[in-house]
Amino acid sequence: MGSPPMTDGGFARWLASRAGQALTALRTEMGFADAGALRSAGDKVSHDLIRTELARWRPADAVLSEEDEGARLAWTAEVTSEALFRLTADRVWIIDPLDGTREYAEEGRADWAVHVALWSRNASKPHGLVAGAVGLPAQHRVLGTDHPPAYPPMTVEAAVGGSRRVIRLAASRSRPPVFLTDLAEDVGAHLVPMGSAGAKIAAVVTGEVDAYIHAGGQYEWDSAAPVAVATATGLHASRIDGSALKYNEADPRLPDLLVCRKDLASRLLAALQRHSG
Repeated sequence: MGSPPMTDGGFARWLASRAGQALTALRTEMGFADAGALRSAGDKVSHDLIRTELARWRPADAVLSEEDEGARLAWTAEVTSEALFRLTADRVWIIDPLDGTREYAEEGRADWAVHVALWSRNASKPHGLVAGAVGLPAQHRVLGTDHPPAYPPMTVEAAVGGSRRVIRLAASRSRPPVFLTDLAEDVGAHLVPMGSAGAKIAAVVTGEVDAYIHAGGQYEWDSAAPVAVATATGLHASRIDGSALKYNEADPRLPDLLVCRKDLASRLLAALQRHSG
């Protein structure tokens, strides 16, 4: 396929697209009769492809992938040499080869994604993310920081709601935060169940929903690429207490986040203070 784009943003898009093509082909080849086998194969095919291309085209950079052995371990005395390398590196690729494995293995579902993000020690933004792409293969699109989408329009529900503004709030279809129903009632939001974190944040980026709130269990690779794209678009992204999201930390757990239109941030953060404690 020749050489990839030289810019980091273009390279991230290229990687996400390549992995998405491989995942789509695998889905067609294996079918959906054995969901567990399809999930495992998808994780491996995408991880191996991305790892191979990073080793070829960005050999000096460190990598944190969900599928790396021991990726979920916090900093300990037995930390691996690879983990030590990424914590001292100037550039780290944060990868989720297949975000939404459950949805990937369900026929007809399109809410799964490929995440490719680059963290830099010299980044100007607090989160440190300088490039990223979210591949949505079943939706035939890739969202990237190299050509970030325009700031999203207000959703139809919000527009017709006027002063009482009906917010469309993306929520996990399997593990929504326990407080989310009460929060939605408080702010007049309509919950929209979706699959992967990448698909949910992409829906905020494109204006299909107004916000996404998660609490209770994610890792850096779940949000790095979508947050890179969302902030490049001009959206708000933070922890649910309003503090900055940080990546390439010793402990890769990053359990909560809020991504939303900037005009909704203060309202949603205030509601989170009331309901998430």
